[in-house]
Amino acid sequence: MKIIDISIPVSKKTPLWPGTSRIVLKKFRSLKRGDNSNDTEIEMSMHAGTHIDAPLHFIRKGASIDQLPLKTFMGSVFVAYLPKVKEINAEVLKKLNLPKKVERILFKTSNSLLWKNGILKFKKDYVGLTKDATLWLSRRGVKLVGVDYLSVAKFNEIVSVHKILLKNKVILLEGIDLSGVSPGTYHLICLPLKISKAEAAPVRAILIK
Repeated sequence: MKIIDISIPVSKKTPLWPGTSRIVLKKFRSLKRGDNSNDTEIEMSMHAGTHIDAPLHFIRKGASIDQLPLKTFMGSVFVAYLPKVKEINAEVLKKLNLPKKVERILFKTSNSLLWKNGILKFKKDYVGLTKDATLWLSRRGVKLVGVDYLSVAKFNEIVSVHKILLKNKVILLEGIDLSGVSPGTYHLICLPLKISKAEAAPVRAILIK
């Protein structure tokens, strides 16, 4: 059995979406200072690092992260490799040889080179899903989708892509690093923190082969 961690490390250097508050890690007890333990506080957006978006993120009265069934976050997932595309649109998806009845899909694109090369500065021209791609995925019965960058959606289609997917109860896994992952079928585990009434939550995402 091989376990691959596809999560992004959480630190002060974690790349963030423009306008997101920076991550603050504060050690309020320290063995070095003579305290009897090390204790750290963290302040961060629910959308920083590797996280799950619930419908409530864009849908009024949508399900919050603690209301989603845990089975959504565990199970067979297909990693599709699209190294040359500048966007993931419906035509691109139609040409993929996706397994029948696939419910979870992760897209490995040229974004993975950013993680591999340690490029942490935000890039607006990252590869993401277009509106027509989200409609295609929703009609196909996909329950979870992820792209190897901070958002599943193209930078200029953030709202429309999120609304379509979340309205159709497609859960979004964002902020994943697939640079060390080969295309194919894996077992995915990406359990979000049980944060009451939250629209998103951090996860530790892994693939098992």
